[in-house]
Amino acid sequence: MISSVILGTGSYIPEKIVKNEDFLENEFYSPQGEKVDRENSEIINKLYEISGIRERRYVSKDYVSSDIASLAAENTLDSTGFDREQLDYLIVAHNLGDAPSHNPRMDILPPVASRVKAKLGIKNPYTVAYDLPFGCPGWVQGMIQANYYIKSGDAKSALVIGSETLSRIVDPYDRDGMLFSDGAGAALVGAKEQEKPTGILSHLTRSDAVEYVDLLSMGKSNNPEYKQDTTFIKMNGRKLYEYALTNVPPLVKYVVDKSGVDVSDIKKILIHQANEKMDEAIVKRFFRLYGIRNIPNKMMPLTLDQFGNNSVATIPIMYDLILKGKLDDQEIHSGDPIVFTSVGAGMNINAFMYQTP
Repeated sequence: MISSVILGTGSYIPEKIVKNEDFLENEFYSPQGEKVDRENSEIINKLYEISGIRERRYVSKDYVSSDIASLAAENTLDSTGFDREQLDYLIVAHNLGDAPSHNPRMDILPPVASRVKAKLGIKNPYTVAYDLPFGCPGWVQGMIQANYYIKSGDAKSALVIGSETLSRIVDPYDRDGMLFSDGAGAALVGAKEQEKPTGILSHLTRSDAVEYVDLLSMGKSNNPEYKQDTTFIKMNGRKLYEYALTNVPPLVKYVVDKSGVDVSDIKKILIHQANEKMDEAIVKRFFRLYGIRNIPNKMMPLTLDQFGNNSVATIPIMYDLILKGKLDDQEIHSGDPIVFTSVGAGMNINAFMYQTP
C-alpha cells in the first residue's frame, strides 16, 4: 500500500528574542478601551502563569512571511537532499500573508506560496503552489491535504510549510499581544510503499463558524486614542478556551480510534502551542475519555516558553526540533504513534494520527 510519510523537516526561528520584561513599559487597555489599572509586572506574571511564555521571537524588519517560509523550506530540502524540481505540491499555510514592517497589512497577491516557489527557484510548472489560510490549524490541514494527493495517486511529494509574522499585527495596548510571535516550519511528505500501514493513518477536521466565527478576528486597537488606520489580531480568550476544551478532545479520540492505534501506545501529542494551561487541560480531558487520569510522562512537548505562539508554525517547528535533538528530553523513534492536532480561527479543529516509519 502507498503511505504518506514525512521524509524530512526544517524550520526557521527568528533571532530576535523578546522577553516578558520587555513589556514593562507598555500601556495596556481593556477591550472596552479603559486603561488597565494594574502594575505591568503583575500583568506579565499572570500571563506567564497561564500561558507558560517567558520569551518569544520576532522577525527582523527586512523579513516577511514568504522569506522565512523559504528559509524553512531550504532547511528541509537541504536535510533530505530532495530534488526540489520533483515536488508535486508546495502548500503554504499562513494567516496574514506578507505584512511588511513599514505597512503591516495583509499582502497575498501574488500568493505567498508563489513567492516561496520563486525564492526557491523552482522552475517546474507542475509544482503546484498554493496558500492555505485556515487559522492556526493551517499546517495540519496542509498535511491532511498532502495525504489526499498522495493516497489518490495524484502526487508523490508535497512540501507543507507553516509561516507567520504575527508580531506585525499585535496591538501594543492589548495584553493578549504578548502571546504572539513569528516563525516558520516545514515538512516534506512523500509516497512510500509499505506492507503495513504507516505514515498518516487517519485524520479529521471540523469547522464551527456560526457560533464561534468571532473568537479570533481583526479589530481596532484597545487604546481609543490610537489614530492610525490599522487593525490588529483580537481574541476572546475565555470563550476560545471553553470551545477548545469542549471540542478538541473528542475529535482527537475519533482520530485515534479510527487509526486502530491503542491509546496506551501513543508516544506524543503534538498540540498547537497556544496556551500551556489550555493545552494541558485538553490533553488531560482527552485521556479521561479513555478513563486514564494521568498524562503519561513526556507526552506533550512544549515550545511556548521559548517561542510563544507563532500560529501555523508551532507544530512543524516543534516536530523539527524534536527530530533533530534540539528539544530537551524529547525524542521520537521509529514505530512511534504520534498525534498532531490544532485549534484556531474559524473556529477550526483538526488532527491526524501518524505512525513513524
